[in-house]
Amino acid sequence: MIIRLTYFFLLCCLTFNCYAEEAYPNKPIRLYVGFAPGGGTDIAARIIAPYVSKELGQPIVIENKPGVGGNIATDVISKSQPDGYLIMLSSVGPLAYSPHIYKLGYDPLKDVTPLGLGVSSGNALIVNPQVLKAKTLAEYVAIAEKTPGGLAYGSSGSGSGGHLAGELFAATAKIKLIHIGYRGGGPAINDLLGGTVPSLFATIITAKQLIESGKVDALAVTSRTRSKALPNVPTIAELGYPGYEAANWYAFIAPPKTPPAIVNKLNVAINKALRDPQIRERLLMQGLDPTPSTPEEMAAYMKKEYNLWGGVIAKAGIKVEN
Repeated sequence: MIIRLTYFFLLCCLTFNCYAEEAYPNKPIRLYVGFAPGGGTDIAARIIAPYVSKELGQPIVIENKPGVGGNIATDVISKSQPDGYLIMLSSVGPLAYSPHIYKLGYDPLKDVTPLGLGVSSGNALIVNPQVLKAKTLAEYVAIAEKTPGGLAYGSSGSGSGGHLAGELFAATAKIKLIHIGYRGGGPAINDLLGGTVPSLFATIITAKQLIESGKVDALAVTSRTRSKALPNVPTIAELGYPGYEAANWYAFIAPPKTPPAIVNKLNVAINKALRDPQIRERLLMQGLDPTPSTPEEMAAYMKKEYNLWGGVIAKAGIKVEN
């Protein structure tokens, strides 16, 4: 009798779980963005989410949860219930940079479930033409080689994408660059325009307006291919440094142990959004390249980036106090 009851109980649990996954979603989904409104991650989320919401038949509520470059929100995801009702558009920072810089409460290779890549972008190396007479990347390198102690460049902060793009370029070009970290893109831009710092690795979204206004010169972008938002600006790779790439990528994640059926539903909906012509065009004009993938492809890419940037960070000796 006890065996029969145990079997019946297990059968009921399995049936309930299967039904719950099949019925998913049956209520609104919360989508974390680990940054304040207006940044690249937030823009991407607000373009993609409405299409995914329509595809799944439930509202997607975007919640901005900024803090420590997206680490706080990613940490919450790593400890949440795996029911598919809390997901996140995370980024290269919390998933590949931060584990080598901060003491985190999560391991991105173990404690999150990849749903699929979202978009990829790059940084632009921009200079103040009144301070630095470099019209090309080759001239920039030549100036760096002749500058005692190294040529200064700024970024939105220590351990940011711009910081690491500069470190990777310095190692690739075999030049000395001195990083100056700011508390955000705004202060960094102000000092670039004011002449305090001669060059800056800035996000394409930020750099685009400054370039078009003629306030700065763009020497190159750090992405693998040219950006549709800046089609006339060459990549660092095509200017004599093949293989160089420093991408700012954003990826959808869920809590660990999220059921495969839910992962698949979310992945299909996200990929449909990224392949929609109107969504693609809106993203591309923001300097964001849609990158649909399977969860397995995202996991492999994330591990590759984790290892790449771990090496760059160790070589540069980057440390940030928690």
